[in-house]
Amino acid sequence: MAKKFVAEKQITIRASADAVWRALTDPTLVKRYLHGTNMETNWRVGSPITWKGEWKGKPYEDKGTVLAVEPKKLLRTTHWSPMGGSEDKPENYHTVTYELAERGGETILTLKQDNNASQAEADTMAEKNWGPVLEGLKAVAEQKS
Repeated sequence: MAKKFVAEKQITIRASADAVWRALTDPTLVKRYLHGTNMETNWRVGSPITWKGEWKGKPYEDKGTVLAVEPKKLLRTTHWSPMGGSEDKPENYHTVTYELAERGGETILTLKQDNNASQAEADTMAEKNWGPVLEGLKAVAEQKS
């Protein structure tokens, strides 16, 4: 897959970068907006990260590695899901980057996911998958601030 096809989605959240950061990194909060998933990691660079749960009646365990952690600014992980139908090989992992920018009591959250097979796939991923997830994250972060 070509790394150049990137899904990108941005959302403005009426909450501090601290509240948005907690919504991204606290497993109890993640579970509230990410389809009930159980996320596990220690957030150290190089450490594994897993997302386990059930989607449409089927159990899943997605996995990746923590690549970058800059509290309240940047979070980057790799991600692979067996539900995508690809083999568990490095070239099949996406890199998912969350960038936070606090401005005037709001936080602009930009998400980028690379390694999509085409720009059409990237655009669909941004709108249909990440759009609802970020709306849920926004609701959780705004409740907590």
